[in-house]
Amino acid sequence: MSLIVTLYTYPENWRAFKAQIAAQYSGARLKVASNPPAFTFGQTNRAPAFLSNFPLGKVPAYQGDDGFCLFESNAIAHYLSNDALRGATPQAAAQVLQWVSFADSEIIPPASAWVFPTLGIMQFNKQATEQAKEDVKRALAVLNQHLNTRTFLVGERVSLADITVACSMLWLYKQVLEPSFRQPYTNVTRWFVTCVNQPQFKAVLGEVKLCEKMAQFDSKKFAEMQPKKETPPKKEKAAKEAAKPQEKKEKKKEEKKPDPEEEMDDCDAALAAEPKAKDPFAHLPKSAFVMDEFKRKYSNEDTLKVALPHFWENFDREGYSIWYSQYKYPEELTLTFKSCNLITGMFQRLDKLRKNAFASVILFGTNNDSSISGIWIFRGQDLAFTLSQDWQIDYESYDWRKLDPDSEECKTMVKEYFAWEGEFKHVGKAFNQGKVFK
Repeated sequence: MSLIVTLYTYPENWRAFKAQIAAQYSGARLKVASNPPAFTFGQTNRAPAFLSNFPLGKVPAYQGDDGFCLFESNAIAHYLSNDALRGATPQAAAQVLQWVSFADSEIIPPASAWVFPTLGIMQFNKQATEQAKEDVKRALAVLNQHLNTRTFLVGERVSLADITVACSMLWLYKQVLEPSFRQPYTNVTRWFVTCVNQPQFKAVLGEVKLCEKMAQFDSKKFAEMQPKKETPPKKEKAAKEAAKPQEKKEKKKEEKKPDPEEEMDDCDAALAAEPKAKDPFAHLPKSAFVMDEFKRKYSNEDTLKVALPHFWENFDREGYSIWYSQYKYPEELTLTFKSCNLITGMFQRLDKLRKNAFASVILFGTNNDSSISGIWIFRGQDLAFTLSQDWQIDYESYDWRKLDPDSEECKTMVKEYFAWEGEFKHVGKAFNQGKVFK
């Protein structure tokens, strides 16, 4: 693959997201040309030089510094992927292709028919929308069943299948899949949230906010999105208008209706730019405790000799709080690797919380006889999970108890959980392994 490659697209193009996320995983050096002067949608992609490489004038379009060119988003994403994303075995590769095809044939058509009218890009048709809803339900049911015993679509790690299907469902989850509609498909939502909270996804998508209320067709918005029709000049003004041929020509050019496909994509792109979400901790006063500095000490230096003393010397009792968590359903824990997946899955879904939290969570015991508990540090005096809907998926599966930072109990538990060693008298099981959220 070329050392530096260029992806031409308009801003916030979900089709281009597939390639961008794949590049995040593979390490490909991808330069995205989506704004002037590098790329102007409707102009650059109509220029002869562009059309000589990409005859259809569509985006996303890929060009390597060696002159190698590709169009069609799935082909570009596949090329930018590594072997792990494409499928390491012939069987896995075939399964990845299966889900990529599933997204194209079973998700995108009904998703477009349902979502586009709510964005003002397409005229509303009740029969088509109702049929689209049923088709989306059918696709969600297939995914939900498949994900009942799986974290990801193919294998134990993110693949191009997850990237493609998640991107194809992005607008569904952002625009129309309100809580009551998605409730029967909890496995799909759990998988989707896990995917979009992976660092490689977040680097491209930012924070994805799930729909709270199903968007509806807005006739006023649709009318505003349509190009205005020209009004023929009145007879008495004909001579005056004739004297301004150049002005009239420019006006017509401005009001010329774009190609249907480009009009849809352009509107899609413009509406995709959402305002940045408000910081959930913005209401709290600044704290002198620098969480990142403590995390560096914890990661790079001796826990008992350096990190722990630094923590207690700098801990802000007014600005932060310490909590003990315990998994409510230990009887449901079976194999230890599956129990660890519960912990790491929760951490992944809380990625946006990392800046204002730290945790050390431990699995105690053995297969079919284990428990999960941990120590969490949060900004503020309350549980942070209530500050964002995206953080509330897992926390209700745990009992939470606020600790007094000045108590011996708290100091002992912080020491044991941070160092992963000690008596752990409150547990009654041997240490198995630990996970750190930082």
